[in-house]
Amino acid sequence: MTLVGGPFLIVSVVAGIAYGAVLQFRPSGLFRTSVKTAAVGALAVWAWMAGAPPLLTGALALSAVGDAFLAGDPERWLPPGLGSFLLAHVLYTALFLEIGGFGAVMHDPARLAPVAVASLVGTAMVVWLWRDLGAMRPAVAAYVLAIVAMVGAAFTLDRERVAAMAGAVAFMASDGVLSWRLFKHKGATAPVADHAVWWLYWGGQTAIATAFLL
Repeated sequence: MTLVGGPFLIVSVVAGIAYGAVLQFRPSGLFRTSVKTAAVGALAVWAWMAGAPPLLTGALALSAVGDAFLAGDPERWLPPGLGSFLLAHVLYTALFLEIGGFGAVMHDPARLAPVAVASLVGTAMVVWLWRDLGAMRPAVAAYVLAIVAMVGAAFTLDRERVAAMAGAVAFMASDGVLSWRLFKHKGATAPVADHAVWWLYWGGQTAIATAFLL
């Protein structure tokens, strides 16, 4: 366990709960964006102060940037937000493979099962959304490929980092619900779905961070 920078975990918890319980349903603004960004941004600061692998710090920081973009108007800020999260998934994938690696799969073929499930879900997601994506088709397809790779890489980690595996799955589940909100259920209210997006996302990021920092 590392206590260096640990208070930033508390900042993340406070910001995550404040945004998820109240602020996500308020109009966009500087305060709302700041709190949303702080929920994962504080995890990035914690990772940096604790001397965590730079790939973890970078992935969390890029995710916080993506949160800042997506706190605004999706019509305007979705592309850069998507790009930030795509890069975060690339860093997470590199981190997981650096610490785990394909050798773990060779020694435990059962790990291929969640990888196969993630691949099927990702493919089904792209097919389901295809007609509604318009000009975003290439970007969304690339993003789904990146998150499937991230989930697959998470399952090469040692079993003691099961929190990171669960966090990767939660992250992908959050993106699945978010894609429905962005492309299938535009504009209409869906508080249950919105809660699912946030709590799965922030919970997933927190699980990944704590898997390497606690």
